[in-house]
Amino acid sequence: MNTLTGVVPPVCTPLTPEREIDVPSLTRLVDHLTDGGVHGLFVLGSTSEAAFLTDRQRRLVVETVTRHVDGRLPVLAGIIDMTTPRMLDQAHAAATAGADAVVATAPFYAATHPAEIARHYRLLAAGSPVPVVAYDIPAAVHTKLPAAVLLELAAEGVLAGLKDSSGDLAGFREVVAGVRADPGITGFSLLTGSELFVDAALALGADGAVPGLANVDPHGYVRLDRLHRSGELGRARAEQERLCALFGMVRVGDPARTGPSASALGAFKAALHLRGVIDCPVTAHPQTPLAPGEVEQVGKFLASAGLL
Repeated sequence: MNTLTGVVPPVCTPLTPEREIDVPSLTRLVDHLTDGGVHGLFVLGSTSEAAFLTDRQRRLVVETVTRHVDGRLPVLAGIIDMTTPRMLDQAHAAATAGADAVVATAPFYAATHPAEIARHYRLLAAGSPVPVVAYDIPAAVHTKLPAAVLLELAAEGVLAGLKDSSGDLAGFREVVAGVRADPGITGFSLLTGSELFVDAALALGADGAVPGLANVDPHGYVRLDRLHRSGELGRARAEQERLCALFGMVRVGDPARTGPSASALGAFKAALHLRGVIDCPVTAHPQTPLAPGEVEQVGKFLASAGLL
């Protein structure tokens, strides 16, 4: 796999009121993102609610997106699961459905040692039909991928890249610096999963970004990426600050009744519904849906950003 650069949104998964995959809305969302100029698509990540989907629904998402994209953009598929054998099953299913690469977390449920994490990725790479990108998301799997392990696996050619959703900019910097310093590591994609410091990550040497908010405003993140690469750093910073303000929508959910993930995903889907991209803004069970007043607040964020 060639090095991924630019904006690779983690695609939301539109659902019907019955919580089945809304295929027409999903294809419209893909068109919304490609029209925004994105450089790739990441399905079945956290923003895609992959953990809430059945295996049948996961396959349908990958098949729908890859068929609709038809090779115009690379499509990465998350294989988030508890153990190595289950992730290998997911990798084969994703590759069969047309994914160009898979994005894999560390195993979770049981606590793992760094040596076991390294073995996990080696086994995945040996058994996967497509390249494997590491997914560092300790908030979800309760394990931080050690920089030393990532650099060792990158040097061996086990991993094709890293999607860093740890929020640890210093740790990401350590990996970026290590990759850039080793001439033996080539084609390794360094992607930040943050919405809020894409400009800082690019300045450190990141290849691109996987921001969930890019579902709502793909043009904004593509513009930020272009401005930074063209050296217009002041304008890039201003665009990043605009997107940071828009990201405030993720906190509209009342914490007395809604978890932070449900609030964020509900806000993204409400925004896509308000913008006419998807038919229904529901999130997967058991997440609490946004209340009408909270959806109204999402609309105010969109209006302030010039998106309504």
